[in-house]
Amino acid sequence: MSGLAQDSTGQPAHRVFPGTRTSLVLGFGNVLLSDDGAGVQVVARLRSQPGAAVANLLDAGTLSFSLLPYIEVADSLLVIDAADINRAAGTVNLYEGAVMDAFLMSTRRRSVHEVGIIDLLDMARLSDCLPLRRALLCIQPGRIDWSEQLSAPVAAALPEAASQAAALLNRWQNS
Repeated sequence: MSGLAQDSTGQPAHRVFPGTRTSLVLGFGNVLLSDDGAGVQVVARLRSQPGAAVANLLDAGTLSFSLLPYIEVADSLLVIDAADINRAAGTVNLYEGAVMDAFLMSTRRRSVHEVGIIDLLDMARLSDCLPLRRALLCIQPGRIDWSEQLSAPVAAALPEAASQAAALLNRWQNS
């Protein structure tokens, strides 16, 4: 497992057991850039919730190509990131399947990680391992600046974002 991402305890962030259905949650962001770290913060919240074991939760930081091995073994993929969705700061939107693809492929750049996410998903498509069930959960940032603190609207939106993520994961697990 060398070269693969680790969780906050330094352990491999992803363990796969043969014959199991896996959902992968990638929380993107830089926690040193205020609201840009929202995706990472949602993953941290999900880890503390009951039922989090139904998914492999990964703080993806600002990584991209090194995440392909995790996608290769996932049945479902949920990406969580701060993105400009032209709404009030803290607004949470969920895009699934083709709608997610269209959102990411729009000509307007919405996230500082968008190019990395698009490239990663394209690599998964070329490797014929892109999960059919995939979604992007976006949180409208209020500010992206040097700070370890989220803006008040984004911090207040974390429970809703974690709730939407958990509901989606449960739906996928039960379908």
